[in-house]
Amino acid sequence: MSEQFSRIQSYIESHVPDMAELESLLTRHKALAPENGGDGESEKCAALEQWLAAHGITDLKHYDAPDARVSSGVRPNLVATVPGIDDSERVWVCAHLDVVPAGEESLWESDPWTAVEKDGKMYGRGTEDNQQGLASGVLAALAFVRQEIQPRRTLKLLFMADEEVGSAYGMNFLLEKHSPLFSKSDRILIPDGGDPQGRTIEIAEKGILWLKFRVKGTQAHGSRPDQGCNAMTASCDLALRIHALSDVFSRKDSLFEPSCSTFEPTMRLQNVSGVNIIPGEDVFCADCRILPCYSLDEVRQKVREAASKTEKAYGVTVDVSELQAECASETPRESAVAQELAQSLKAVHGLDARFIGIGGGTVAAGLRRRGLDAVVWSSMDSCAHQPNEYAVLKNISRDAATIACMAWKAYS
Repeated sequence: MSEQFSRIQSYIESHVPDMAELESLLTRHKALAPENGGDGESEKCAALEQWLAAHGITDLKHYDAPDARVSSGVRPNLVATVPGIDDSERVWVCAHLDVVPAGEESLWESDPWTAVEKDGKMYGRGTEDNQQGLASGVLAALAFVRQEIQPRRTLKLLFMADEEVGSAYGMNFLLEKHSPLFSKSDRILIPDGGDPQGRTIEIAEKGILWLKFRVKGTQAHGSRPDQGCNAMTASCDLALRIHALSDVFSRKDSLFEPSCSTFEPTMRLQNVSGVNIIPGEDVFCADCRILPCYSLDEVRQKVREAASKTEKAYGVTVDVSELQAECASETPRESAVAQELAQSLKAVHGLDARFIGIGGGTVAAGLRRRGLDAVVWSSMDSCAHQPNEYAVLKNISRDAATIACMAWKAYS
């Protein structure tokens, strides 16, 4: 490591208290989406912007998405830039501003909207998801700015809206309306998932297909099934057929856990209001997570075949609708961002990185579908959305050093 990078690391290690201060500031501002009963992220973003400017990060630009449902009229997307010697391979750290509701507040040991520092952790809603990753990017940027060291690569910090409820006003808006922001030579980090050691790098996500099945039969009295057509019986048959598609799409991929595609019947709507009524209609949903080796169209075809078999077997009709459909996404493990992050983890922390895929969805998927390589990574205990959510302060400095290593190219 060079003398200058050692200075960068020392700054990061000694300024963790600044990140505790930032965590406290951000937690006080409830950045809830309208879907969660909130007024968006504008107040939180304004507080962050003021804090950044006061600490020397002044190259700030908004890419706000209009939203008439919130009092400010916009959902903020803020980009902070630390210009590098080379602007052709920019390092992005993309964190989201919004959080989820506190949930049952009686399960919290402290006020969820007041950050509390205890035993090296910051407790409060949003402290880990995603303020920890946000703070890591900020601390890395400050290490350069406050010491007047120009990074070898331009460092970009993106503070997004709307991640928790779909990203229509956040990353998806940026990709649709401001696509020149990103280039294929960029190294894009999403610090919104990981493990306590910071060893795992998520490079792939399964395809997502959420389905709603409406099975229609004929309602009748419970004592006269001969006069009706039980939609629930047929619905149960169809649910089992959908679940059995895992035997049809049976390939395994060790990158993922579980390593197979999954087809899970989940939510069922109430059909009738009495025990002695044979339902004439039954509605259930299924959550399907598809390995990248299969297309969603292949799955759709088999779903239609399963529905047709149930229709013929039970004399019902089945309507199938899609609640969500996202193709699988992958960043090659040989990509520059994946390899350089792995090299940085080795150089700074002595860690051997492990590449993984997940069944869940992140904002990386939208980037990947547009040909942009992105990875999801951070050091975290993964207590997001839980009561007594916390961020480990040491993780902020660890990840900041890794980010700084990529911007300084200290791994080479």
